[in-house]
Amino acid sequence: MTTPTQKNTTAFTVAYDHFNDRLFAGALPDCLITLQRKSKAYGYFAGERFGAVDDSEITDEIAMNPSHFKERSVEEVLSTLAHEMAHLWQAHFGKPSRAGYHNKEWAAKMHEIGLHPSSTGQPGGKEVGQSVSHYIIEGGRFALVCAELIKEGFTLPYVERWSEGGQKKKKAKSAASKTKFTCPDCGANAWGKPDLHILCGACNQKMESDQAGELDAAA
Repeated sequence: MTTPTQKNTTAFTVAYDHFNDRLFAGALPDCLITLQRKSKAYGYFAGERFGAVDDSEITDEIAMNPSHFKERSVEEVLSTLAHEMAHLWQAHFGKPSRAGYHNKEWAAKMHEIGLHPSSTGQPGGKEVGQSVSHYIIEGGRFALVCAELIKEGFTLPYVERWSEGGQKKKKAKSAASKTKFTCPDCGANAWGKPDLHILCGACNQKMESDQAGELDAAA
């Protein structure tokens, strides 16, 4: 009998291997895929996070946040996996910037695999920066490769039925009522509706929203 842990692990391993083969030419090494709840994050990449007790093996981590599985489509959840795989690719074959920063090299790889980087998760957002999400390019490589996987019968084995506070999960609202905005120069913060355009009074710079849908960090 297959256990829940085995079902979940197998599903994400199948997806990882499929995207590695079809989007990264099989170049990525294996990694440890975990489920981690991190505020506002759909997922994150952590290079060389885990190692064997005797140091005979070191592996990267890709964490997926199960708190968002129910409110998103299978394609959207898997796009997070591919997003983090682009970080893993850069860690092994590129030149990552400081922790959590999404640079031009990473953004170019995202375009190559069919995901458009965006600080807002929508067209028009910044492609590089500390907090960058993405949206799926219609008809792009990821969309086509993911459709193949889903057509073969892939689905998420489990979604959360309860929140951390013990309440049944409700359907998520389309946008947060309050979003944090941060000045990229001085770091000042402000809060407001997600569609606002706020200028920092001290620096006269446009403040960036951290309600990007997917705030991942190279922890």
